[in-house]
Amino acid sequence: MTEDLPAAGLRSGPRHVAIIMDGNGRWAQARGRPRLFGHHAGAKRVKEIVRACAPLGVEYLTIFGFSTENWKRTQAEVAGLMSLFRQYIRKEARSLKAEGVRVRFIGDRLGLDAKLQALMDELEELTAENTGVNLTIALNYGGRDEVARATQRLAQDVANGTLKPENVNEETLPKYLDTCVLPDPDLVVRTSGEARISNFLLWQSAYAEYEFIDTLWPDFSKEEFRKLVEAYSARDRRFGAVSA
Repeated sequence: MTEDLPAAGLRSGPRHVAIIMDGNGRWAQARGRPRLFGHHAGAKRVKEIVRACAPLGVEYLTIFGFSTENWKRTQAEVAGLMSLFRQYIRKEARSLKAEGVRVRFIGDRLGLDAKLQALMDELEELTAENTGVNLTIALNYGGRDEVARATQRLAQDVANGTLKPENVNEETLPKYLDTCVLPDPDLVVRTSGEARISNFLLWQSAYAEYEFIDTLWPDFSKEEFRKLVEAYSARDRRFGAVSA
């Protein structure tokens, strides 16, 4: 297990951090290796960051594993990623359980293969009673797709008469989102130098703080994670108001 990081001075830090883990392919190509080599290196980095959360006061970590747009990649890369996700769940399930990590998945899981869906269900059930860090993994996830699916469920409730149209507001819709049991992210980090949000947590991140950093995901360390958490703590979050 990696060495714990002290939490001193981080009382006002982010409760929920979301990460767009970008740069795996470029990291591998820079080393003359296939893109999947970078994805495997990135998967190993996830464990280190999950373990760094609790000492820093981060209760929720949401990571972007595979987007609805990633199906456009080559068949070989997509197949390799799906195999990696299955391997990750099988390999890490026991340690996640033992370390108290609660795992959830968001996204349209019906678009994934049956074996992967079953493993996702099993890992969620295995860790359901854990009370440590809440790890949410976005697989086959897109923010617009999530809102569209949520709106369909909401519309069905209106059609069934269980929800009145006049009661539909910005407090109602989040109850239908994949993230309905999670707090909104306080800090969203994107690695690899790209400054875009790529359809990630569109509704939930309306008032999140953003950090776009140059580090490629396989090189992202617990020390850099700590610096981002500390920097967040110094920010003045006004949510549309003005400072007194």
